[in-house]
Amino acid sequence: MNTTLSWLGRHLARYLAREVHVHSAAPPTHPEVLRELLRPGDVVLVEGNSRVSTAIKYLTQSTWSHAALFVGDHLAESGGNPQHSLIEADTVEGVRSIGLDALGGLHTRVCRPVGLTDEDCRKVTSYVINRLGSQYDLRNVIDLARYLFPTPPVPLRFRRRMLSLGSGDPTRAICSTLVAQAFQSIRYPILPITEFENADRADCPACVNEVLRVRHHSLFAPRDFDVSPYFQVIKPTIETGFDFHALQWREDND
Repeated sequence: MNTTLSWLGRHLARYLAREVHVHSAAPPTHPEVLRELLRPGDVVLVEGNSRVSTAIKYLTQSTWSHAALFVGDHLAESGGNPQHSLIEADTVEGVRSIGLDALGGLHTRVCRPVGLTDEDCRKVTSYVINRLGSQYDLRNVIDLARYLFPTPPVPLRFRRRMLSLGSGDPTRAICSTLVAQAFQSIRYPILPITEFENADRADCPACVNEVLRVRHHSLFAPRDFDVSPYFQVIKPTIETGFDFHALQWREDND
């Protein structure tokens, strides 16, 4: 049974990884601009152009279908490919390193964690570097494939749960799971579950404490890094010195 599921998962992964035409929400950022802008620990969200990207964007009601972690020179210092600076979980090849050129032509967004020390950053990047070679969660691929129909017969409130049906095997991962686990390894919040409990203070009976509880890593989707209040959205156009006075507009003769 497991052999059959693995075979099916591999073939589905290749099918879902094929590129399709996508009307992007915004123009792509040139890899050289990203190279100047990115810092180790940054999360790079991608509006992918594959079949599996279409499924993830539909299920999460989001522009973003993929997440990768920028590790910069930390990969080369660990003996990895010096031309690569991103770690991602690919449906076919599993957890791998890639160069920024792989993002050429794709709409991206940079989400930067706030307040990380150099030591914190090293721990986050080391986590994903140490996972290189791990397999993609093929059971998750099978689950996604079942919902590629135009209108999946599942209520909206359950769609997010579809992305949490992976095997849970620590040697397997999906893109957002890998990045989420890296940050959770240092207890950095993404979208934690917030609970309130009585402060148990005699001088303030009505006082409560806000307590955060870790959300299971399998429940994270790429969009969560975008909407998280703990990640700063970095816009390359603005960061590289945007001046609207320098824009050239074509006059409409009509």
